[in-house]
Amino acid sequence: MNKENAQKRITELTEKLNYYGKKYYTEDISEISDFEYDMLYRELQNLESEYPELVSEDSPTKKIGGEIYNNFETVVHRAPMQSLHDSFSHDEVRDFINKINKEIGATEFILEPKFDGLSVAIEYENGRFVRGSTRGDGVAGEDVTENIRTITELPKVLKENIPFLEVRGEVYMSDASFERLLKEQELNGEKAFKNPRNAAAGSLRQKDPKIAAKRSLSIYIFDVLYSEGVTLTNHKGTLEFLSGLGFKTAPSYCLSSDPEKIIESIEEIGNKRESFDYPIDGAVIKVNEYERREALGTTAKYPKWAEAYKYPPEEKETTLLDIEVAVGRTGVLTPTGIFETVNLAGTSVSRATLHNQDFISEKDIRIGSKVIIRKAGEIIPEVLRVVANPANSEKYYLPQNCPSCGEPVFREDGEAATKCVNPNCPAQLMRNLIHFASRDAMDIEGMGPSLIEQLLNAGLISSPSDIYRLKEEKLLTLERFGKKSAENLLNAIEKSKSNDLSKLIFALGIPHVGAAGAKLLAEEFGDLKVLLNATSEKIAGIEGFGSIMAMETESFFKLQSVRKLIEELESLGLNMKAEKKEKGDKLKGMTIVVTGTLSGYSRNEIKELIESLGGKAAGSVSKKTSLVLAGEEAGSKLTKAQELGVRVITEAEFNEMIS
Repeated sequence: MNKENAQKRITELTEKLNYYGKKYYTEDISEISDFEYDMLYRELQNLESEYPELVSEDSPTKKIGGEIYNNFETVVHRAPMQSLHDSFSHDEVRDFINKINKEIGATEFILEPKFDGLSVAIEYENGRFVRGSTRGDGVAGEDVTENIRTITELPKVLKENIPFLEVRGEVYMSDASFERLLKEQELNGEKAFKNPRNAAAGSLRQKDPKIAAKRSLSIYIFDVLYSEGVTLTNHKGTLEFLSGLGFKTAPSYCLSSDPEKIIESIEEIGNKRESFDYPIDGAVIKVNEYERREALGTTAKYPKWAEAYKYPPEEKETTLLDIEVAVGRTGVLTPTGIFETVNLAGTSVSRATLHNQDFISEKDIRIGSKVIIRKAGEIIPEVLRVVANPANSEKYYLPQNCPSCGEPVFREDGEAATKCVNPNCPAQLMRNLIHFASRDAMDIEGMGPSLIEQLLNAGLISSPSDIYRLKEEKLLTLERFGKKSAENLLNAIEKSKSNDLSKLIFALGIPHVGAAGAKLLAEEFGDLKVLLNATSEKIAGIEGFGSIMAMETESFFKLQSVRKLIEELESLGLNMKAEKKEKGDKLKGMTIVVTGTLSGYSRNEIKELIESLGGKAAGSVSKKTSLVLAGEEAGSKLTKAQELGVRVITEAEFNEMIS
């Protein structure tokens, strides 16, 4: 390849990899497989090595991790949290080991599984957990202390009173937890996470720690980043030290200076990985002795004393026997392929989602197709491509009528989803009821999926309004349902009647409108009867609402079935009006950024207070920021404010300002 073509390809690869990297590291979305990303990354590395003068400042080969979320406090790491250089063949592993042995003499290496999760730093003061943060860009990350606190496996008090200790670990989601989450997302009609790594990262970045707690995250600790009062000389000793403090560490490791022994251990881990309850995507080879690590040093991005071996994705050919079509809570038709069973990555696979009509048409998937499938993220089977279609086979199209209720389905221009819009469709009923009673909606404690299924099977409910018609004597006819359970449920149902309007709007299940959108609608219109007759133009005028959300909302409230349901709910005593919050004007027009820990307010309390006084609580500092409220241990936002000349005030000055 000549220099001109190399420049074009480097530019193309840089743009692609930065886009995919932002999606993966910052938005927790995988648009391509890890293997496909790794191969593009390797191609860029090779081109940059051949033409170093063409390396751009924004090359992904010069970055660690991703951007930092603005809605979390920034934490500057005491020690850089670097990435690892990847190997994809046994020869590359041999080269890595032999190069080090040649440079510093015969060296002992330690091999561990490479966990596929989100890298975090955990801090302890005097043996007590004080803070947790994400890797971020390697220099600074996001403060996710409250979410990390929900991980039951992480000790909150160490077995030794160490003055200060910062450890590095990998937060992950077990296979069982991931499968439970997928079922819950399917029932709620939510977009499912593609793999456990994205699920773990998305859970750890929730603003509400209760959601993180519900997701049952796990953690392995694999290194010490910084310590006071502790002397460690090698990695094996570090793992034993961490285990003795109460941390969950690598379940197994191998010590050897023989490249062939290390490769043999890599293959052993690979052969056993499907038996683990945690996701791994490779194995990590590290120099054991710390003195030797220091002699080798690091690059800006990688330590020279460590290497990650990445396992290649396993692919198999099979035959598509049939396509099943399910109807979700929002009416979306989802096709699932039924295949001849194959053994893939250690498990039997016979089903895989086919996503939508576009996916089927683009790959020309037909009944009887010979297809190549693999597991994305080692968990979810996916169809890669069609190898051959049988003679005289026909192209496959989703049904024109709903497979559950028989009503016509439709697909809007520009949308991938095919939908059934009949609100009385039986397939949607259970999912709609689960959503209606869920915590972010009507928050009816005790009314989970299993009870709703029981109520449906008993014929006690067939609509959200029936929930408010339930009587104790009917509930007592249910299996394993006693008087106390009935009383608790009825009290929870009664309590939900007084919820703010925003929760009811969200509970109704307007397409494309989430909890935040429901809150905006409630604040704008104040009364559900007013919202019922609002035009899409009026709704689109709300900041944060797009034209599609506005049109979906108007169309939704025009449905006679929706209007009838709202009438029934009002007659049953549900609140139809938004809570009126009088806004002050002491902070009117001001954009305020809060950084550090405040003694008198939690993060949510200060945000609500700022907004109640007419101000805007922002997550990042810019030239448009009016002032920065700095508490204890203020981080990089304080530094940026000082650089930009933005006014900085203390908590006492803020209290005086609003008093």
